[in-house]
Amino acid sequence: MASNSSSGTAVADYHKPHAVCIPFPSQSHIKAMLKLAKILHHRGFHITFVNTEFNQKRFLRSQGPNSLDGLPDFCFEAIPDGIPESEEDATQDAVLIFESLRKHLSAPFRKLLITLNGMRPPVTCIVSDGFMSTFTITAADELRIPIALFYTIAASRFIGIRQFHNLMEQGLAPLKDKSCLTNGFLDKVIDGIPGMKNIRLRDLPTFFRTTDPNDTMFNFVIEATAAAHKASAVVLLTFDALEHDVLDALSSMLKVPLVYSIGPIQFLLDKLPEDPLRTMGYSLWQEDTECLRWLSSKAPNSVVYVNFGSFVMLTPEQLLEFGWGLANTKLPFFWVIRPDLVVGKSAILPPEFEAETKDRGLIASWFPQEQVLNHPSVGGFSDTQWLEFNH
Repeated sequence: MASNSSSGTAVADYHKPHAVCIPFPSQSHIKAMLKLAKILHHRGFHITFVNTEFNQKRFLRSQGPNSLDGLPDFCFEAIPDGIPESEEDATQDAVLIFESLRKHLSAPFRKLLITLNGMRPPVTCIVSDGFMSTFTITAADELRIPIALFYTIAASRFIGIRQFHNLMEQGLAPLKDKSCLTNGFLDKVIDGIPGMKNIRLRDLPTFFRTTDPNDTMFNFVIEATAAAHKASAVVLLTFDALEHDVLDALSSMLKVPLVYSIGPIQFLLDKLPEDPLRTMGYSLWQEDTECLRWLSSKAPNSVVYVNFGSFVMLTPEQLLEFGWGLANTKLPFFWVIRPDLVVGKSAILPPEFEAETKDRGLIASWFPQEQVLNHPSVGGFSDTQWLEFNH
């Protein structure tokens, strides 16, 4: 167990509620959890934010050696993930992460909770990423600590994953063979999904589109949503006006005391008064801010913004095919190509592509996403859920 906080609890308010926040160890999940932690801190919580040691080191490299100093009542801790040591500034292999969640993170997380409980203020609750619930629910139950599960997905997506057991019972998942992807099988309408009507198989999260009943991704998402009813609360990154019927159905389905919708979370942060945490960064990579100057040179609503997220990996052939598709739109575009986007290689596009797009395209390695999405020149964006794309 490692810490990047000073022993600031000595001057902390002993009477504050103490939330231990633990995200799934990937960029987007860490970012969402850190934003939620800032909001909880503003509402009076003492926060302990738990990274894996690998991601803690990446934060310190990208944000600076003092970036995780925090405050006396907002501290960072790190636990080992059991994955072989690597100094590479890249996203860890998805399969290794899932194995880590199943086999290695439970013991160090439980040990950390016991240590924190012996300090002041003691742990009041755990705020766990829902995709860490395979071990955090158990730890919370053993130590009798209330736990809220934060799923960084929409309510309809959550309910869609919860249907996978029914699909298996009906013989619809996993797929019998790959022909099911093209023969119209996915157009089958699934009846009886709470809060959702006329949903076809193709409308459900795509993790079930495997022919292997032992598929890692397929089984992981089932496990990660199966125990949600054991939590004291479930939090989803959506908002009531968008998914009112689904949220009502989910409350009835889970029978947990509270189901919260907290999105769009950035809007909540923007309403907070200035405080020392406002400037705390979220990125595991160094951000290129020059893109904002380029965007300012473009007309309003004219630029297509493209980002594959933090987990997607492409082959060189996929990168090239997507690039030419983007070039052929003849639209201005801002394309984010992470340093580790291409499997085992550097992301290199041919001179012909650069010549075709040099006056209307910009490629960056990483960037301040909220500022890009809020920029008046951005007229549309393409983003890819890493779990589904990898699958």
